Amino acid sequence: MRDTRESRLLLVLLVAIAFALITVDIRGGEQSPLDGVRQVAASAFGPVEKGVATVVDPIGNAVGAVRDSGERHTRISELERENAALKARLGSSDRNRNRAAELDKLLKTAGAGQYGIKGAQVIAVGAAQGFSWTVTIDAGSRDGIRRDMTVLNGDGLVGRVTTVGPSTATVLLATDPDFTVGTRMEKTNEIGFATGQGDRTLRVQLLNGRADVKRGDRLVTFGSSADRPFVPGVPVGQVVKVEPSKGDLTRTLQVRPYVGFSQLDVVGVVVQAPRTDPRDTVLPPKPAKPKPAPTVTVTASPNPSASASPRS
Repeated sequence: MRDTRESRLLLVLLVAIAFALITVDIRGGEQSPLDGVRQVAASAFGPVEKGVATVVDPIGNAVGAVRDSGERHTRISELERENAALKARLGSSDRNRNRAAELDKLLKTAGAGQYGIKGAQVIAVGAAQGFSWTVTIDAGSRDGIRRDMTVLNGDGLVGRVTTVGPSTATVLLATDPDFTVGTRMEKTNEIGFATGQGDRTLRVQLLNGRADVKRGDRLVTFGSSADRPFVPGVPVGQVVKVEPSKGDLTRTLQVRPYVGFSQLDVVGVVVQAPRTDPRDTVLPPKPAKPKPAPTVTVTASPNPSASASPRS
């Protein structure tokens, strides 16, 4: 074909038509009117393209890399999901380690008080009975759980069992306003009754209005008849405030419970009471008092070699 004006116009026209067809094809996507033509062309020229690909392999790889970028994006997303799952498993391992530490602490507390316990896990908060401060545990009558059993964890008194099903049970927490437990002061043996106040401290009324009580004094459960609903010696809490007596027959205390009720996980239901009252042996050891730093007294003496400043 000779390079004439007509041939140049024909070439420009063909290029314009090609661009127009490409635009229509791209905008049409899967519904492109050229899809059928493209499939026919692929069937006809596919073997030829495969043969040519062996010659232009580097170029083909580059084009393939662009084409496969979507596939790599999908793979990256998969890797990100796998990474998130791995982190979740690691988080679960951390939680399992924390749970194992809680269980170990619970067993030590039960051993100190000689309580026979059934371990359980808190699986829900609240209950159908309408109590505001309850939890559900994954142990029930099939596990030997009965109504009015003491519930504790590694820190101290959690509550008592109120409702029992075959595989679950409801525990009324010590923070519930309807909860009351007999208490005994450490060493002095002063007896009182602790009542829940929701998310505040426990309110304890001592029977002796003239009892000598101060901040930091500690309380344990007094125990019930036949050890139901409370066994003796379970740590309850520590006195944070002593209300003024005002000549009343009883004395009111504010007690911070040992148990963190917003973080309950592993608990133990006392299915066998101790043979003897453990008294104060289950209480945690008191922190050692810091030793006072030795004081050094330095006496300054006048310097005999110092002379008075000369007068002018």
